Amino acid sequence: MNKKFKSKITTSLFVIPSLFIFINVVIIPFVMGIIYSFTNWDGFAFKGSTFIGFKNYAAVFADKKFVTSFWLTTKYTFVMIILVNIVGLSLALLVTSKVKGKNFFRGVYFLPNLIGGLILGFIWKFIFTKFFVQFGEITHTSKIFFNWLDEPTAAFWALVVVGVWQMAGYVMVIYIASIESISEDVMEAASIDGANSWTKFKKITLPLIAPAFTISLFITLSNSFKQYDTNLSLTNGGPFGSTELVTMNIFSTAFSYNKYAQAQAKSIIFFLVIMVITVLQIYTTKKREVDM
Repeated sequence: MNKKFKSKITTSLFVIPSLFIFINVVIIPFVMGIIYSFTNWDGFAFKGSTFIGFKNYAAVFADKKFVTSFWLTTKYTFVMIILVNIVGLSLALLVTSKVKGKNFFRGVYFLPNLIGGLILGFIWKFIFTKFFVQFGEITHTSKIFFNWLDEPTAAFWALVVVGVWQMAGYVMVIYIASIESISEDVMEAASIDGANSWTKFKKITLPLIAPAFTISLFITLSNSFKQYDTNLSLTNGGPFGSTELVTMNIFSTAFSYNKYAQAQAKSIIFFLVIMVITVLQIYTTKKREVDM
Protein backbone atom coordinates (compact mmCIF):
# COMPACT_ATOMS: atom_id res chain seq x y z
CA MET A 1 0.00 0.00 0.00
CA ASN A 2 1.73 3.21 -1.19
CA LYS A 3 1.66 6.58 0.56
CA LYS A 4 -0.77 8.19 -1.91
CA PHE A 5 -3.35 5.46 -1.35
CA LYS A 6 -2.94 5.76 2.43
CA SER A 7 -3.38 9.51 2.14
CA LYS A 8 -6.61 9.07 0.15
CA ILE A 9 -7.97 6.64 2.75
CA THR A 10 -7.10 9.03 5.58
CA THR A 11 -8.74 11.93 3.77
CA SER A 12 -11.85 9.85 3.10
CA LEU A 13 -12.15 8.89 6.77
CA PHE A 14 -12.34 12.58 7.65
CA VAL A 15 -14.57 13.62 4.74
CA ILE A 16 -17.14 10.79 4.72
CA PRO A 17 -18.69 11.51 8.18
CA SER A 18 -19.09 15.22 7.36
CA LEU A 19 -20.46 14.38 3.92
CA PHE A 20 -22.92 11.90 5.44
CA ILE A 21 -24.17 14.53 7.91
CA PHE A 22 -24.41 17.19 5.17
CA ILE A 23 -26.43 14.89 2.90
CA ASN A 24 -28.82 13.85 5.68
CA VAL A 25 -29.22 17.29 7.27
CA VAL A 26 -29.17 19.55 4.18
CA ILE A 27 -29.51 17.76 0.83
CA ILE A 28 -32.24 15.22 1.63
CA PRO A 29 -34.49 17.71 3.54
CA PHE A 30 -34.02 20.24 0.74
CA VAL A 31 -35.07 17.74 -1.96
CA MET A 32 -38.00 16.58 0.19
CA GLY A 33 -39.03 20.21 0.67
CA ILE A 34 -39.18 20.70 -3.10
CA ILE A 35 -41.36 17.59 -3.44
CA TYR A 36 -43.65 18.68 -0.58
CA SER A 37 -44.17 22.09 -2.20
CA PHE A 38 -46.00 20.42 -5.11
CA THR A 39 -48.40 18.52 -2.86
CA ASN A 40 -51.10 19.20 -0.25
CA TRP A 41 -48.85 17.86 2.52
CA ASP A 42 -50.32 18.46 6.00
CA GLY A 43 -47.02 18.51 7.86
CA PHE A 44 -47.29 14.97 9.15
CA ALA A 45 -47.77 11.93 6.91
CA PHE A 46 -46.62 12.30 3.31
CA LYS A 47 -48.31 9.02 2.36
CA GLY A 48 -51.78 10.55 2.09
CA SER A 49 -50.62 13.66 0.22
CA THR A 50 -51.61 14.25 -3.39
CA PHE A 51 -49.83 16.08 -6.20
CA ILE A 52 -51.43 19.48 -6.85
CA GLY A 53 -48.88 21.02 -9.21
CA PHE A 54 -48.12 24.74 -8.87
CA LYS A 55 -51.17 25.61 -6.75
CA ASN A 56 -49.03 26.32 -3.69
CA TYR A 57 -46.79 28.65 -5.70
CA ALA A 58 -49.82 30.45 -7.12
CA ALA A 59 -51.15 30.87 -3.58
CA VAL A 60 -47.79 32.28 -2.47
CA PHE A 61 -47.81 35.04 -5.09
CA ALA A 62 -51.43 35.80 -4.21
CA ASP A 63 -50.55 36.14 -0.53
CA LYS A 64 -50.31 39.89 0.07
CA LYS A 65 -48.71 39.42 3.49
CA PHE A 66 -45.88 37.40 1.95
CA VAL A 67 -45.29 39.96 -0.80
CA THR A 68 -45.29 42.77 1.79
CA SER A 69 -42.90 40.91 4.09
CA PHE A 70 -40.66 40.11 1.12
CA TRP A 71 -40.34 43.77 0.12
CA LEU A 72 -39.78 44.72 3.76
CA THR A 73 -37.00 42.13 4.00
CA THR A 74 -35.44 43.50 0.81
CA LYS A 75 -35.55 47.02 2.24
CA TYR A 76 -34.10 45.80 5.55
CA THR A 77 -31.30 43.93 3.76
CA PHE A 78 -30.42 46.93 1.58
CA VAL A 79 -30.15 49.24 4.60
CA MET A 80 -28.18 46.63 6.56
CA ILE A 81 -25.66 46.09 3.75
CA ILE A 82 -24.88 49.80 3.65
CA LEU A 83 -24.80 50.55 7.39
CA VAL A 84 -23.11 47.37 8.61
CA ASN A 85 -20.25 47.72 6.14
CA ILE A 86 -19.82 51.46 6.72
CA VAL A 87 -19.76 50.99 10.50
CA GLY A 88 -17.64 47.82 10.29
CA LEU A 89 -15.04 49.44 8.00
CA SER A 90 -14.96 52.60 10.15
CA LEU A 91 -14.33 50.53 13.27
CA ALA A 92 -11.64 48.53 11.46
CA LEU A 93 -9.85 51.72 10.40
CA LEU A 94 -10.08 53.02 13.97
CA VAL A 95 -8.62 49.91 15.64
CA THR A 96 -5.85 49.54 13.05
CA SER A 97 -4.68 53.11 13.62
CA LYS A 98 -2.27 54.22 16.33
CA VAL A 99 -5.02 54.75 18.90
CA LYS A 100 -4.20 53.52 22.41
CA GLY A 101 -5.99 50.41 23.70
CA LYS A 102 -6.99 49.27 20.22
CA ASN A 103 -6.96 45.59 21.25
CA PHE A 104 -9.44 46.40 24.03
CA PHE A 105 -11.69 48.23 21.58
CA ARG A 106 -11.53 45.30 19.16
CA GLY A 107 -12.91 43.03 21.86
CA VAL A 108 -15.60 45.52 22.87
CA TYR A 109 -16.80 46.05 19.29
CA PHE A 110 -16.86 42.32 18.55
CA LEU A 111 -18.67 41.39 21.80
CA PRO A 112 -22.27 41.99 20.54
CA ASN A 113 -21.73 39.33 17.87
CA LEU A 114 -21.24 36.73 20.62
CA ILE A 115 -24.71 37.39 22.05
CA GLY A 116 -27.50 35.24 20.62
CA GLY A 117 -30.15 36.97 18.54
CA LEU A 118 -33.00 36.06 20.90
CA ILE A 119 -31.20 37.41 23.96
CA LEU A 120 -30.08 40.46 22.03
CA GLY A 121 -33.65 41.17 21.01
CA PHE A 122 -34.93 40.96 24.60
CA ILE A 123 -32.12 43.25 25.83
CA TRP A 124 -32.91 45.90 23.24
CA LYS A 125 -36.64 45.46 23.78
CA PHE A 126 -36.08 46.57 27.38
CA ILE A 127 -33.99 49.52 26.15
CA PHE A 128 -36.64 50.70 23.66
CA THR A 129 -39.68 50.15 25.89
CA LYS A 130 -38.26 51.22 29.28
CA PHE A 131 -35.02 53.18 29.01
CA PHE A 132 -35.99 55.25 25.95
CA VAL A 133 -39.35 56.21 27.44
CA GLN A 134 -37.92 57.27 30.81
CA PHE A 135 -34.94 59.06 29.25
CA GLY A 136 -37.26 60.96 26.90
CA GLU A 137 -39.47 62.06 29.79
CA ILE A 138 -36.53 63.19 31.94
CA THR A 139 -34.75 65.10 29.15
CA HIS A 140 -37.96 66.29 27.43
CA THR A 141 -36.86 64.64 24.17
CA SER A 142 -39.88 62.37 23.76
CA LYS A 143 -39.99 63.04 20.03
CA ILE A 144 -36.75 61.06 19.69
CA PHE A 145 -36.70 58.87 22.77
CA PHE A 146 -40.02 57.05 22.93
CA ASN A 147 -41.11 53.44 22.63
CA TRP A 148 -39.89 52.76 19.09
CA LEU A 149 -41.63 49.37 19.03
CA ASP A 150 -45.09 50.98 19.15
CA GLU A 151 -44.71 52.80 15.83
CA PRO A 152 -44.28 50.87 12.52
CA THR A 153 -41.54 53.03 10.96
CA ALA A 154 -39.59 53.37 14.23
CA ALA A 155 -39.94 49.62 14.86
CA PHE A 156 -38.30 48.93 11.50
CA TRP A 157 -35.37 51.18 12.38
CA ALA A 158 -35.18 49.51 15.79
CA LEU A 159 -34.56 46.23 13.95
CA VAL A 160 -31.87 47.94 11.88
CA VAL A 161 -30.14 49.45 14.93
CA VAL A 162 -29.99 46.09 16.70
CA GLY A 163 -28.83 44.32 13.53
CA VAL A 164 -26.04 46.81 12.88
CA TRP A 165 -24.97 46.71 16.54
CA GLN A 166 -24.67 42.93 16.34
CA MET A 167 -23.11 42.42 12.90
CA ALA A 168 -20.75 45.39 12.59
CA GLY A 169 -18.19 43.83 14.94
CA TYR A 170 -18.00 40.64 12.92
CA VAL A 171 -17.55 42.51 9.66
CA MET A 172 -14.94 44.68 11.41
CA VAL A 173 -12.76 41.60 12.00
CA ILE A 174 -12.82 40.75 8.29
CA TYR A 175 -11.77 44.28 7.35
CA ILE A 176 -9.06 44.28 10.02
CA ALA A 177 -7.50 41.13 8.55
CA SER A 178 -7.55 42.65 5.08
CA ILE A 179 -6.19 46.06 6.14
CA GLU A 180 -3.32 44.53 8.13
CA SER A 181 -2.31 42.41 5.13
CA ILE A 182 -1.48 45.56 3.14
CA SER A 183 2.27 46.00 2.88
CA GLU A 184 3.73 48.87 4.90
CA ASP A 185 6.13 49.53 2.00
CA VAL A 186 3.21 50.54 -0.21
CA MET A 187 1.96 53.03 2.39
CA GLU A 188 5.44 54.43 2.99
CA ALA A 189 5.97 54.89 -0.76
CA ALA A 190 2.66 56.75 -0.99
CA SER A 191 3.66 59.00 1.93
CA ILE A 192 6.97 59.78 0.26
CA ASP A 193 5.08 60.75 -2.91
CA GLY A 194 3.08 63.23 -0.83
CA ALA A 195 -0.22 61.34 -0.55
CA ASN A 196 -2.38 62.38 2.39
CA SER A 197 -4.51 60.01 4.52
CA TRP A 198 -7.62 60.34 2.36
CA THR A 199 -5.69 59.72 -0.87
CA LYS A 200 -4.02 56.62 0.59
CA PHE A 201 -7.38 55.32 1.76
CA LYS A 202 -9.08 55.98 -1.58
CA LYS A 203 -6.29 54.90 -3.95
CA ILE A 204 -4.59 52.13 -1.95
CA THR A 205 -6.63 50.79 0.96
CA LEU A 206 -10.03 50.54 -0.75
CA PRO A 207 -8.81 48.73 -3.90
CA LEU A 208 -6.63 46.32 -1.91
CA ILE A 209 -9.36 45.33 0.55
CA ALA A 210 -11.84 44.53 -2.24
CA PRO A 211 -11.81 40.78 -1.33
CA ALA A 212 -12.95 41.75 2.18
CA PHE A 213 -15.85 43.68 0.62
CA THR A 214 -16.86 40.55 -1.31
CA ILE A 215 -16.93 38.44 1.87
CA SER A 216 -18.54 41.09 4.05
CA LEU A 217 -21.27 41.93 1.57
CA PHE A 218 -22.07 38.24 1.14
CA ILE A 219 -22.30 37.66 4.90
CA THR A 220 -24.36 40.78 5.50
CA LEU A 221 -26.71 40.03 2.62
CA SER A 222 -27.36 36.39 3.54
CA ASN A 223 -27.70 37.02 7.29
CA SER A 224 -30.04 39.98 6.78
CA PHE A 225 -32.29 38.08 4.41
CA LYS A 226 -32.46 35.15 6.85
CA GLN A 227 -33.07 37.28 9.95
CA TYR A 228 -35.52 35.61 12.33
CA ASP A 229 -34.46 35.35 15.98
CA THR A 230 -34.02 39.08 16.63
CA ASN A 231 -37.20 39.80 14.66
CA LEU A 232 -39.05 37.36 16.91
CA SER A 233 -37.78 38.56 20.28
CA LEU A 234 -37.64 42.30 19.53
CA THR A 235 -40.88 43.03 17.63
CA ASN A 236 -42.52 39.64 16.97
CA GLY A 237 -43.58 41.12 13.64
CA GLY A 238 -45.42 44.01 15.27
CA PRO A 239 -46.88 46.46 15.52
CA PHE A 240 -49.76 45.07 13.42
CA GLY A 241 -47.44 42.89 11.33
CA SER A 242 -45.48 45.89 10.05
CA THR A 243 -42.07 44.33 10.83
CA GLU A 244 -42.77 40.73 9.83
CA LEU A 245 -39.80 39.62 7.74
CA VAL A 246 -39.93 36.72 5.27
CA THR A 247 -38.60 34.03 7.61
CA MET A 248 -41.22 34.89 10.23
CA ASN A 249 -43.93 34.86 7.56
CA ILE A 250 -42.83 31.39 6.41
CA PHE A 251 -42.76 30.13 10.01
CA SER A 252 -46.23 31.53 10.69
CA THR A 253 -47.62 29.99 7.51
CA ALA A 254 -46.45 26.55 8.60
CA PHE A 255 -46.98 26.54 12.35
CA SER A 256 -49.73 29.14 12.91
CA TYR A 257 -51.92 28.44 9.88
CA ASN A 258 -50.89 24.78 9.35
CA LYS A 259 -50.17 25.39 5.65
CA TYR A 260 -46.98 23.35 5.57
CA ALA A 261 -46.83 22.71 1.83
CA GLN A 262 -47.42 26.39 1.08
CA ALA A 263 -44.68 27.29 3.57
CA GLN A 264 -42.36 24.94 1.68
CA ALA A 265 -43.20 26.73 -1.57
CA LYS A 266 -42.38 30.06 0.08
CA SER A 267 -39.08 28.63 1.30
CA ILE A 268 -38.12 27.43 -2.18
CA ILE A 269 -38.92 30.83 -3.71
CA PHE A 270 -36.99 32.53 -0.94
CA PHE A 271 -34.00 30.23 -1.50
CA LEU A 272 -33.96 30.91 -5.25
CA VAL A 273 -34.09 34.67 -4.74
CA ILE A 274 -31.24 34.63 -2.21
CA MET A 275 -29.18 32.35 -4.46
CA VAL A 276 -29.57 34.63 -7.51
CA ILE A 277 -28.82 37.80 -5.56
CA THR A 278 -25.76 36.39 -3.79
CA VAL A 279 -24.32 34.95 -7.02
CA LEU A 280 -24.75 38.32 -8.75
CA GLN A 281 -23.24 40.11 -5.76
CA ILE A 282 -20.19 37.83 -5.63
CA TYR A 283 -19.70 38.05 -9.41
CA THR A 284 -19.93 41.85 -9.39
CA THR A 285 -17.62 42.42 -6.41
CA LYS A 286 -15.10 39.80 -7.57
CA LYS A 287 -14.51 41.77 -10.77
CA ARG A 288 -13.43 44.77 -8.71
CA GLU A 289 -10.75 42.88 -6.80
CA VAL A 290 -7.08 43.57 -7.50
CA ASP A 291 -3.97 41.59 -6.68
CA MET A 292 -1.90 42.75 -3.72
